[in-house]
Amino acid sequence: MFRALARASATLGPQVAGWARTMATRQLLVAPPEALLRPLFIPNRLLLGPGPSNLAPRVLVAGGQQMIGHMHKEMFQIMDDIKQGIQYVFQTKNPLTLAISGSGHCALEASLFNILEPGDPFLVGVNGIWGQRAADIGERIGARVHPMIKDPGNHYTLQELEEALAQHKPVLLFLTQGESSSGVLQPLDGYGELCHRYNCLLLVDSVASLCGTPIYMDQQGIDVLYSGSQKVLNSPPGTSLISFSDKAKNKIYTRKTKPVSFYLDMKWLANIWGCDGKPRIYHHTTPVVSLYSLRESLALIAEQGLENSWRQHREVTAYLHGRLQGLGLQLFVKDPALRLPTVTAVAVPAGYDWRDIVNYVMDHFDIEITGGLGPSMGKVLRIGLLGCNATRENVDRVIRALQEALQRCSRNKL
Repeated sequence: MFRALARASATLGPQVAGWARTMATRQLLVAPPEALLRPLFIPNRLLLGPGPSNLAPRVLVAGGQQMIGHMHKEMFQIMDDIKQGIQYVFQTKNPLTLAISGSGHCALEASLFNILEPGDPFLVGVNGIWGQRAADIGERIGARVHPMIKDPGNHYTLQELEEALAQHKPVLLFLTQGESSSGVLQPLDGYGELCHRYNCLLLVDSVASLCGTPIYMDQQGIDVLYSGSQKVLNSPPGTSLISFSDKAKNKIYTRKTKPVSFYLDMKWLANIWGCDGKPRIYHHTTPVVSLYSLRESLALIAEQGLENSWRQHREVTAYLHGRLQGLGLQLFVKDPALRLPTVTAVAVPAGYDWRDIVNYVMDHFDIEITGGLGPSMGKVLRIGLLGCNATRENVDRVIRALQEALQRCSRNKL
């Protein structure tokens, strides 16, 4: 045996030498980056912006588990657990329920790519950045987009929507339940029923609202619902949740054209997630470790109970509102019933630059709050109380930081 190995080595000798010469014929032009030769440093910060939020301890532990294969039976069980968790937090029995390998934007694109075909009329509630993004994506895929534009902080009434449905006869209506750029909460009761009277499907973005305020997908007649992992769920960004009603599924499965994206083709995703009753076939490599974290996030919500989570966010955010008003700050959304319980928008006070306040709170207290986004840029400060971050202790911490920032950052002193 040893003589055979020796003969093989002698035979391969010139070939191995040739490989070595080939590999060494060019000099490296890029040196190892010095930054990567230093230890990784992550600051310890309290994330009280609109997301991402701090990770729950159990989610951190889950994300540190060893990798398994994305097509292993144990991974399929984790995916099945996630599907049931999504059905719980969405309050739906839809079989076509799964997680997308991508952030909330990816779920928005998955919704529109699969439902809309070129030339389809698409009605979009644009009262913030997420409606703007939905309209943009609709235009890119050739839909006939009809934006209903409102100033930030406003919502849509049933009467307004009925007039638009009658005028434009869309196949799909987009609404944002929790518009995080302005802190407004869109009512949903009756909107699905209204859409269905006009043969229109209802698509709802619940990225900033899920588990922080009630939503009942089946009972409210929502046809497509999506959310993200990094808000109230306290999971890492990069996965999103989505579900389709039977009406929406029928629209997908009777398309005349293929969806513009293979990666987000819902027929393929339905299979890999075990939603079509067929043997699972490889489509893409799912983010295994991120799915561990998402599974654990959903388990935490299941243990707490949805109604308890809703109550927690409602009560702690009410406490925040009182403390903010005690500082003399004005809440951007005037009607208390329309204020989002997860993300609060505060009007930037006169005599201040919002950047000064945000930077002061970060630099001196290691707390993240943010300014506006899209049409609310420059108009508001935003404070998020998401999942495990929604505590009275965190409210007191950010109020102390804001109080000092307001004392130090006024431009009236200049």
